[in-house]
Amino acid sequence: MYSNQNIKQLADSPGSILRCAKHICCLISLLVFQAFSVAGALAQADTESTEPTEQDRARVLEITRELGNRQQAISDMQSSQGIYSPALQEAYSDLAAFYVELEDYVSAVDAFRDALQLARINTGLYSEQQLPVIEQLIDSNGKLTEWQEVDDLQQLNYHISSRLFGFDNPAYVAAAEQYGDWKRRLLSENLLDFNYRSYTNAADNLSKFYESVIANVEAQPNSQPSALLKILYGKTETDLTIARSVASTPYTAFEGTVSRYINRTRCQNVRSASGQISRQCVNVQVENPRYRQSQRDAKQLEMNRHARSMRRSLEKLQLINEQSTDLPAQQKQELEVQITQLQTQLDQLIRLGRRRSLF
Repeated sequence: MYSNQNIKQLADSPGSILRCAKHICCLISLLVFQAFSVAGALAQADTESTEPTEQDRARVLEITRELGNRQQAISDMQSSQGIYSPALQEAYSDLAAFYVELEDYVSAVDAFRDALQLARINTGLYSEQQLPVIEQLIDSNGKLTEWQEVDDLQQLNYHISSRLFGFDNPAYVAAAEQYGDWKRRLLSENLLDFNYRSYTNAADNLSKFYESVIANVEAQPNSQPSALLKILYGKTETDLTIARSVASTPYTAFEGTVSRYINRTRCQNVRSASGQISRQCVNVQVENPRYRQSQRDAKQLEMNRHARSMRRSLEKLQLINEQSTDLPAQQKQELEVQITQLQTQLDQLIRLGRRRSLF
């Protein structure tokens, strides 16, 4: 995640924006792009033809000139206005958008990063101006399946939004919804290849995140319950995911609530060499006979905790559905169906968890 310290370091390192070899890299990028463009044109040409058409050559030349013009405009702007000119942010964003049109997402990410760093330097670490650039970086990195980078950027987007907007601002709720939706996708598709422990930790952290957002928004004097509809649904789905994981996990994977081993004294009669009998005792460590049951209890407690959390969320969803006056009738019907489905799944999981607590 981009912490405050990370962001400050980025803002304090202007050399990372415009490297001395920038023009050389741009020329190399143009040549590489031209080569790939020609190859693409050849692939699309008539299968019997071994040469690109005049139209293909013209398109390659047009793209190469356009990229050259944009890069030259940026270079001229740097010379005349300085390397930190606010106008450069738009120039880099436009260049990145052009790369996106060409589906050259690697180059697009590089240009968007330059635009983001300029936005931080010119408008501050927590400025609203950088949010659209971050969104573009998220989209481009997603095209490259760079999921860790996407995750970092999603966290940065929420972090900045939480500093910019109050809890009663719809923009804050929208940012929280986006962050939660991303985290749920991250878990459902396991995009970061979590193991069991890291997966459950991430899901638990997401549930706590939703809980925090709900508490903060509800504490506002003029808060509207319907504004939390997606947040509540996301929390319920997350708790359901955790409960499903707990129910399917053997009780032996849970930490017992009592010590696993206890000390016992064992004695026996020992005959000496002279024929005399004496009693000798030693302390040994044995498994606590209550430990296995405490593991079953620990699993059941975990199931109960998430079940209670789900029930609270379902009750709030039901209350919104019954009392809200700004929800269309169709949306209320859909919400009622969702609540029923979630309640059914919860009941099934509770029964499953009880059966599997013995295994």
